[in-house]
Amino acid sequence: MKTSTHAFFVFTLFAFGLFMNQAATAQASKATLNDVAFIHGHWQGVFNGGPIEAFWAKPAGDNLTGFIRMMKDEKVTMYEMLIFEQTENGPVVLVKHFKPGLIAIEEKEVSDRYRFIESKKDWALFEKQDGSIRIIYEKRGPNQLVIQRGKQENGNWTFADLFVFRETL
Repeated sequence: MKTSTHAFFVFTLFAFGLFMNQAATAQASKATLNDVAFIHGHWQGVFNGGPIEAFWAKPAGDNLTGFIRMMKDEKVTMYEMLIFEQTENGPVVLVKHFKPGLIAIEEKEVSDRYRFIESKKDWALFEKQDGSIRIIYEKRGPNQLVIQRGKQENGNWTFADLFVFRETL
Protein backbone atom coordinates (compact mmCIF):
# COMPACT_ATOMS: atom_id res chain seq x y z
CA MET A 1 0.00 0.00 0.00
CA LYS A 2 2.86 2.35 0.84
CA THR A 3 4.40 1.87 -2.62
CA SER A 4 1.15 2.70 -4.42
CA THR A 5 0.71 5.87 -2.32
CA HIS A 6 4.26 6.93 -3.16
CA ALA A 7 3.72 6.17 -6.86
CA PHE A 8 0.47 8.17 -6.85
CA PHE A 9 2.26 11.12 -5.19
CA VAL A 10 5.07 11.04 -7.76
CA PHE A 11 2.56 10.79 -10.63
CA THR A 12 0.54 13.72 -9.21
CA LEU A 13 3.67 15.90 -8.96
CA PHE A 14 4.67 14.97 -12.51
CA ALA A 15 1.18 15.72 -13.87
CA PHE A 16 1.06 19.06 -12.03
CA GLY A 17 4.47 20.05 -13.42
CA LEU A 18 3.39 19.09 -16.93
CA PHE A 19 0.17 21.10 -16.56
CA MET A 20 2.04 24.19 -15.30
CA ASN A 21 4.52 23.99 -18.19
CA GLN A 22 1.67 23.70 -20.72
CA ALA A 23 -0.14 26.65 -19.11
CA ALA A 24 2.99 28.81 -19.33
CA THR A 25 3.56 27.79 -22.95
CA ALA A 26 -0.08 28.54 -23.78
CA GLN A 27 0.15 32.06 -22.30
CA ALA A 28 3.41 32.75 -24.14
CA SER A 29 1.99 31.57 -27.46
CA LYS A 30 -1.09 33.81 -27.02
CA ALA A 31 1.03 36.84 -26.18
CA THR A 32 1.59 39.52 -28.79
CA LEU A 33 3.51 42.75 -29.11
CA ASN A 34 0.38 44.52 -27.90
CA ASP A 35 1.20 43.10 -24.45
CA VAL A 36 4.26 45.39 -24.35
CA ALA A 37 2.94 48.32 -26.43
CA PHE A 38 2.57 50.35 -23.21
CA ILE A 39 6.31 51.17 -23.37
CA HIS A 40 5.81 53.29 -26.51
CA GLY A 41 7.06 56.85 -26.12
CA HIS A 42 9.99 59.05 -25.16
CA TRP A 43 11.27 58.51 -21.62
CA GLN A 44 13.98 60.16 -19.49
CA GLY A 45 15.59 59.40 -16.16
CA VAL A 46 18.86 59.29 -14.24
CA PHE A 47 21.18 56.29 -14.06
CA ASN A 48 24.67 56.02 -12.59
CA GLY A 49 24.87 59.77 -11.99
CA GLY A 50 23.94 60.79 -15.52
CA PRO A 51 20.93 61.19 -17.77
CA ILE A 52 19.36 58.20 -19.45
CA GLU A 53 16.93 58.45 -22.33
CA ALA A 54 14.77 55.84 -24.05
CA PHE A 55 12.70 55.92 -27.22
CA TRP A 56 10.19 53.20 -28.08
CA ALA A 57 8.31 53.03 -31.36
CA LYS A 58 4.78 51.64 -31.58
CA PRO A 59 4.54 47.99 -32.64
CA ALA A 60 4.73 47.66 -36.43
CA GLY A 61 4.46 44.34 -38.21
CA ASP A 62 6.38 41.74 -36.24
CA ASN A 63 8.48 44.11 -34.10
CA LEU A 64 8.59 46.91 -31.56
CA THR A 65 11.89 48.78 -31.66
CA GLY A 66 13.58 50.98 -29.09
CA PHE A 67 16.89 52.21 -27.80
CA ILE A 68 18.39 53.61 -24.63
CA ARG A 69 21.17 56.18 -24.44
CA MET A 70 23.19 56.51 -21.21
CA MET A 71 25.38 59.55 -20.58
CA LYS A 72 27.66 60.99 -17.92
CA ASP A 73 29.41 64.37 -17.97
CA GLU A 74 27.85 65.19 -21.37
CA LYS A 75 29.36 62.05 -22.96
CA VAL A 76 27.74 58.80 -24.01
CA THR A 77 28.69 55.84 -21.82
CA MET A 78 26.56 53.20 -23.55
CA TYR A 79 23.83 52.63 -26.12
CA GLU A 80 21.39 49.77 -25.80
CA MET A 81 19.31 48.57 -28.76
CA LEU A 82 16.18 46.61 -27.82
CA ILE A 83 14.02 44.80 -30.35
CA PHE A 84 10.83 43.01 -29.39
CA GLU A 85 10.04 40.46 -32.11
CA GLN A 86 6.86 38.45 -32.44
CA THR A 87 7.48 34.70 -32.75
CA GLU A 88 5.11 31.74 -32.82
CA ASN A 89 5.95 31.27 -29.12
CA GLY A 90 5.15 34.87 -28.21
CA PRO A 91 7.34 37.98 -28.07
CA VAL A 92 11.09 37.78 -27.51
CA VAL A 93 13.39 40.67 -26.64
CA LEU A 94 16.74 40.95 -28.42
CA VAL A 95 19.23 43.29 -26.72
CA LYS A 96 22.56 44.54 -27.98
CA HIS A 97 24.90 46.93 -26.15
CA PHE A 98 27.31 49.40 -27.71
CA LYS A 99 30.15 51.55 -26.35
CA PRO A 100 30.75 55.07 -27.69
CA GLY A 101 31.72 54.89 -31.35
CA LEU A 102 29.03 52.21 -31.83
CA ILE A 103 31.47 49.48 -30.79
CA ALA A 104 29.49 46.34 -29.99
CA ILE A 105 29.96 44.85 -26.54
CA GLU A 106 28.52 41.47 -27.57
CA GLU A 107 30.02 39.62 -30.51
CA LYS A 108 28.73 40.52 -33.98
CA GLU A 109 26.29 37.60 -34.32
CA VAL A 110 25.28 37.54 -30.64
CA SER A 111 22.56 39.40 -28.76
CA ASP A 112 21.02 38.85 -25.35
CA ARG A 113 17.71 37.05 -25.85
CA TYR A 114 14.77 37.15 -23.43
CA ARG A 115 11.64 35.02 -23.76
CA PHE A 116 8.18 36.14 -22.73
CA ILE A 117 6.91 34.68 -19.43
CA GLU A 118 3.69 36.55 -18.64
CA SER A 119 1.92 39.90 -18.79
CA LYS A 120 -0.94 41.88 -17.36
CA LYS A 121 -2.06 45.47 -17.87
CA ASP A 122 1.01 47.74 -18.17
CA TRP A 123 3.33 44.95 -16.97
CA ALA A 124 5.36 42.27 -18.76
CA LEU A 125 7.92 39.71 -17.56
CA PHE A 126 10.73 38.24 -19.68
CA GLU A 127 13.50 35.75 -18.85
CA LYS A 128 16.99 35.62 -20.32
CA GLN A 129 17.54 32.58 -22.52
CA ASP A 130 19.92 30.98 -20.00
CA GLY A 131 17.45 31.54 -17.13
CA SER A 132 19.87 33.70 -15.13
CA ILE A 133 17.99 37.02 -15.28
CA ARG A 134 14.40 38.18 -15.44
CA ILE A 135 13.30 41.62 -16.60
CA ILE A 136 10.02 43.34 -15.76
CA TYR A 137 8.76 46.23 -17.87
CA GLU A 138 6.16 48.14 -15.87
CA LYS A 139 4.25 51.35 -16.40
CA ARG A 140 3.59 52.79 -12.96
CA GLY A 141 1.01 55.44 -13.57
CA PRO A 142 0.50 57.54 -16.68
CA ASN A 143 4.00 59.07 -16.83
CA GLN A 144 6.39 56.55 -15.28
CA LEU A 145 8.06 53.51 -16.86
CA VAL A 146 10.25 51.22 -14.77
CA ILE A 147 12.53 48.42 -15.91
CA GLN A 148 13.35 45.98 -13.10
CA ARG A 149 16.06 43.35 -13.08
CA GLY A 150 15.51 40.11 -11.22
CA LYS A 151 17.81 37.39 -9.98
CA GLN A 152 17.27 34.24 -7.98
CA GLU A 153 18.10 34.31 -4.28
CA ASN A 154 17.42 31.26 -2.12
CA GLY A 155 15.13 29.80 -4.79
CA ASN A 156 12.99 32.95 -5.16
CA TRP A 157 13.13 35.75 -7.72
CA THR A 158 13.93 39.17 -6.26
CA PHE A 159 13.61 42.32 -8.33
CA ALA A 160 15.10 45.80 -8.05
CA ASP A 161 14.47 48.89 -10.14
CA LEU A 162 17.17 49.20 -12.79
CA PHE A 163 15.85 52.16 -14.80
CA VAL A 164 13.12 54.58 -13.71
CA PHE A 165 11.84 56.86 -16.47
CA ARG A 166 9.44 59.79 -16.71
CA GLU A 167 7.63 60.34 -19.98
CA THR A 168 8.58 63.49 -21.84
CA LEU A 169 5.79 65.24 -23.64
